[in-house]
Amino acid sequence: MKSHTAEQGESRAVPDLVAAAEQALPQQANALQRSRAFAEPLIAGETLETGENTLAHADAVASILKSMGGSEAMQAASYLVYAVPHLNKPQDVIAKAFGESYAALAVETTKLVRVQQQARGAEHFLEDPRVQTENVRKMLLAFSRDLRVVMLRLASRLQTLRYYAATKQPMPPAVAREALQVFAPLANRLGIWQVKWEMEDLAFRFLEPETYKQVARWLDEKRVEREDYVDQLRRQLETELRAQGIHAQVHGRPKHIYSIVKKMRGKSLDFGQVLDVRALRVIVPDVKDCYGALDWVHSRFTPILEEFDDYIAKPKPNGYQSLHTIVRDAAGRPIEIQIRTHAMHEHAEHGVAAHWAYKEAGHKGYAGVSASSEYDTKIAVLRQLLAWERDLSGSDKGLFEDSIYVLTPQASIVELPKGSTAVDFAYTVHTSLGHRCRGARVDGAMVPLNKPLANGQTVEIVTAKEGGPSRDWLNPELGFLASNRARSKVRAWFNEQLRHETVARGRELVERLLQREGRTAFKLEDLAAKLGFKSAEDLFAVVGKDEFSLRTIETLLNPPEPAPSEDEVLLAKKSKPVGAKSPKGGVLVVGVDSLMTQLAKCCKPAPPDAISGFVTRGKGVSIHRRDCANFREIAGRSPERVIEVEWGRPKGEAQVYPVDVAIEASDRQGLLRDISEVFAKEKMNVVGVQTQSVRGTAWMTFTVEVADSQRLGKVLAIVRDVSGVQSARRR
Repeated sequence: MKSHTAEQGESRAVPDLVAAAEQALPQQANALQRSRAFAEPLIAGETLETGENTLAHADAVASILKSMGGSEAMQAASYLVYAVPHLNKPQDVIAKAFGESYAALAVETTKLVRVQQQARGAEHFLEDPRVQTENVRKMLLAFSRDLRVVMLRLASRLQTLRYYAATKQPMPPAVAREALQVFAPLANRLGIWQVKWEMEDLAFRFLEPETYKQVARWLDEKRVEREDYVDQLRRQLETELRAQGIHAQVHGRPKHIYSIVKKMRGKSLDFGQVLDVRALRVIVPDVKDCYGALDWVHSRFTPILEEFDDYIAKPKPNGYQSLHTIVRDAAGRPIEIQIRTHAMHEHAEHGVAAHWAYKEAGHKGYAGVSASSEYDTKIAVLRQLLAWERDLSGSDKGLFEDSIYVLTPQASIVELPKGSTAVDFAYTVHTSLGHRCRGARVDGAMVPLNKPLANGQTVEIVTAKEGGPSRDWLNPELGFLASNRARSKVRAWFNEQLRHETVARGRELVERLLQREGRTAFKLEDLAAKLGFKSAEDLFAVVGKDEFSLRTIETLLNPPEPAPSEDEVLLAKKSKPVGAKSPKGGVLVVGVDSLMTQLAKCCKPAPPDAISGFVTRGKGVSIHRRDCANFREIAGRSPERVIEVEWGRPKGEAQVYPVDVAIEASDRQGLLRDISEVFAKEKMNVVGVQTQSVRGTAWMTFTVEVADSQRLGKVLAIVRDVSGVQSARRR
């Protein structure tokens, strides 16, 4: 709206306006007169953006509402809507003068008008205007607290169409399209047929003036002849049906220009082929009479069988019931006849809200989305609301309280769950926008990111160039996210970050192993493939989570020797049974003399571990702990190569053995020093240390020399008492 006398309304103080409205008429005066008296001084001298006088527009809207069956209370609201822009605190002012229900209705309707104006002004930004049209349709019902807002908007748009037609001004195409694609289908679904037909014809007249004029000429050329014929046929049919004992009311049914054009285009017909320009409607007492009348009509005229539809036996999705048939008279002229009961006619004429997902012949809907069962339930409630709408004192509970509709800066409509915040909005628009969201402006003002949004607000997101979400967003007590979809996107981001860290840790562990084994030339992808992984990253992920043993990789890099020949095994068994001491291991090989032994790197045995030997090719006997996974694997494959061994008692200096100790701890300054001091105090020589810290957790591997593995257990108990240590165990 454009106000040319806004200062006139704003100069009046709120108490003065209320007092003037209350004193202008006696208290027993009805709300319609009081609301007009309240609004007149504010809007009588202004014009709308269409050029129409605002008060005249409000008068016309009230009149249209009356013809639609709206109560005087609803008619009264049509004046208050146009008074809202002139009031500093419209909710308070109108509530004091007329009540909270009037105030809510007027303010909600005004907000909806503003949002629609913004949406029309942004059409050039839309990739698919059909999707935006569907959003506007949904918003008409979801935006307001009750159906009365929608009724007010329908009446207002019809008056705008009438004004442009009466003044012969060109109508903006966006306004005409919205009338044809949004408001007329809405009137159709609500059962307000007269509004629907008039809107369609007027909007089509502005969108396609030449086609409109051509069809109008065709209709007008034989209008008198056609109307005389239809009237004669109507009287004849009514008389003859009554003679058959069927008390029928027969009416001529006017055909509207837009519906004729739709049929011509939908079925690729020219005007002469549109069969139902001559149309009659037969209304009878009950269903039995419907079929009785149909039998008589088909016997009296020649039916076009392919044009017959029985919507009584199989009602339309919106509950519509009627028999439709097209017959030809003796001269071959087509006549469409609809036959229905009084109850069916009442249902069809005065309306129910049907499926909101708008389904035209030949396509599923403007947005390509069918209605859900939950949506159908809400529509069923809408049917009742329309029937109940007779005064303004009814319930104002919203039917769409689980959704809100907000706008982008380009005025595209975004649907969100109720309670959604700017963060939900950002993730709905684009995942990247959500990740980089750092602030939000709502209607131009900065707001906290966890402040719930309201219907009709314009939301602009302030972003960083890069970065990710905050962990606080996942805390339900802080209220940053109401949408499950947005919450899952935030979780996915953090899961991906954790995977990156896990993969990095796994990569480092594998690369260190390859360095120790002197196999850095081994391609990581080839290594992963040999181990049964699709990619090196998959291998790193399981290694990083400690779900895959590095010993398996060692075994792959250092495969066991082939099984010895029968001669080698016999030679070993026939050797002189002397308990010889291995020069390095302090191990006695039972029953075999002078065999070289070596301690296995995979399990690093030390006295008094239970051990076994395995005959290798060219490297003597490899000594394993009996619980070593690698030993169990190779012994299972070649049991004939297993040899009994035991720890010896070397003379002279005590023998020491390298053992790996794995420690997990909360990372802190001085942790490595404190653990190293324990080993030093316990006189255990540390010959190697590997450390890794990921997200505050330290993983350490100490290689210490021990003479007795039992004493190692006591030392590890002391290590576990070090501050921050969570576990300490021999690997």
